Amino acid sequence: MSAPTSAPAIEAIDLVKKFGDQTAVDGVSFTVPEGTVLGLLGPNGAGKTTTVRMMTTLTPPTSGTARIAGYDVVEQPKQIRRAMGLTGQAATVDEILTGRENIMMIGGLYGIGRKQLRAIGDQLLEQFSLTDAADRPVKGYSGGMRRRIDLAVSLLAAPPVLFLDEPTTGLDPRSRSELWDVLRALVKQGTTLLLTTQYLEEADQLADNIVVIDKGRIIAEGSPLQLKEQAGQASLVLTVSHTDDIGAAEGLLRKTGGEVFVDLGARRLTAPAEGLADLNRVIGWFTESGIAVDDIGLSRPSLDDVFLSLTGHTAEDNAAGTDPATSAQETSV
Repeated sequence: MSAPTSAPAIEAIDLVKKFGDQTAVDGVSFTVPEGTVLGLLGPNGAGKTTTVRMMTTLTPPTSGTARIAGYDVVEQPKQIRRAMGLTGQAATVDEILTGRENIMMIGGLYGIGRKQLRAIGDQLLEQFSLTDAADRPVKGYSGGMRRRIDLAVSLLAAPPVLFLDEPTTGLDPRSRSELWDVLRALVKQGTTLLLTTQYLEEADQLADNIVVIDKGRIIAEGSPLQLKEQAGQASLVLTVSHTDDIGAAEGLLRKTGGEVFVDLGARRLTAPAEGLADLNRVIGWFTESGIAVDDIGLSRPSLDDVFLSLTGHTAEDNAAGTDPATSAQETSV
């Protein structure tokens, strides 16, 4: 069955989920256009996983609904399962089987013919750089390889929409970067992604739009750049080569019209800036002045600054709190 023409590819509509007297998700609504990436951010216990489980038919919403590829999660769960893939926080492949055997087993459950499945499997193994390890038991795979085979399995039915719940948790920086490259390639091919993550750099690298959830409610939404601008103004940061030039450098920077902060020990001066135009103008002033400069650049607030301003703590301080859904067994669809 083909999905009806629909935009956006993902839509949450006033989703609510209660566990007894506790409200884990409280009126969450957002949209994800086709072929884009939404990053769902929030501290532990914010409701990210519960939101994903409702949108992927793993748990029914208390109220509200969601549409995936044009299908309603409450009224058309079977169609949604055919139209999307899900990779949970823990890899769900069988560790005793080889990578290729996992693909054949899950593909058989999808009802894909063996001849077609072999061709799809070979393509996915190559796409995820697993061809050389295809016939080795998964229990011997590295953490990055396990995540890649898990993601490959979720793509067997070529779903137009993919949900990734903290896909790079526990991976080393190199494996994380490699998985990012794989996800970028999927988006280029037209896949729509929704990923939950606590790695702010990950959201910055991959997401076209970000939704920040705290205590079950959306507290901010926008592109990474828009959210950074909400957290504060950009700054010009300049380091002079010689301490004797700090006074003259401060005088030049005051021409920007903002307050200049001076760190004498580091020979560093900081002033507010609107953007690259201010940076180019200051570079011109210092070139004409003859003041030697070791470094000059434009510093924008980071997503960690955004997180701190919105939630009151940094992402690294997220340890407290547990999303009620995280204790449930996650499965790839």
